[in-house]
Formats: sequence, structure tokens, C-alpha cells
Amino acid sequence: MNINFTLFSQAMAFAIFIWFTVKFVWPPLMRAIETRQKTIADGLAAGERGKQELELASHRSADVVREAKHRAADIIAQAEKRASEIVEEAKNVAKDEGSRILVGAKAEIEQEVFRAREALRQHVADLALAGAAKILHREVDAKTHADLLASIKAEL
Repeated sequence: MNINFTLFSQAMAFAIFIWFTVKFVWPPLMRAIETRQKTIADGLAAGERGKQELELASHRSADVVREAKHRAADIIAQAEKRASEIVEEAKNVAKDEGSRILVGAKAEIEQEVFRAREALRQHVADLALAGAAKILHREVDAKTHADLLASIKAEL
């Protein structure tokens, strides 16, 4: 055996092996590595985008919460204002109702006073008639002396 031939044949086999590896094995390995690198890069980019979107969503949710609190405060203020308006309206209605009741009571009192005066006049007229009858020792006829009795009642 010749060492040169062996060395040359091994070099030739190694060269064929390298050519075969470069031609048939290396491209699929490189595609798999590139695909994996791309997948990892996409995953990292997606993670970064997710982090940014999370921050943005956090800011938006804080803004929404702040706006909701502001709206709630406005609604509460409007409700309190409306409640005070309702209380004031109720006070005004109660005052009006009290005034109306007071006016009605005063009118009723005036009517009662008028009736009492009329009843008193009638009673005084009856007493005067009875007194006059006793003085004259005869009975005074109310029908015949109606004009006279009316004038006496008017004077009283």
C-alpha cells in the first residue's frame, strides 16, 4: 500500500463528503437555523410589542378610570344639586300650601265671626223685642213691625 494513494483517496473522500454536505445537508440545516432565528426574533419582537401595548393599555385604562371618576363626581354633583332643588321646591310648595291654608282659615274665621255677630244681633234684637213687650205689657208682633226691627238690627 502506498501511503500517497491512501492519503490521496482519503482526501478525495473527504472532499466528496464536504461537497455532499455543502450541497445536500448544509442548506436544510441553514434553513432550519434561519427559520428558528426568525421565529425567535419574531417572538422577541412580539414580546416587545406586547409590552408596549400593555403599557399603552395601562395608560388608556388609567385614563378611562380617571374619566369615569370625573363623570361619577359630575353625576353626584348633579344629583346633589337636583336634590337641593327638589328640597327647595318642596319648601316653596309647603309655604304656598301653608299660605293657602292660612288664607282659608282666616276666611273661615271671618265667616264664623260674621255668623256669630249676626247671631248676636238676632239674639239682642230678640231680647230688645222681649224687653219692649214687657215694657208695653203687650206682645209686639214681629211681622207687623219688621221694618222697625230691621232698623234696630242694623243699628246694633
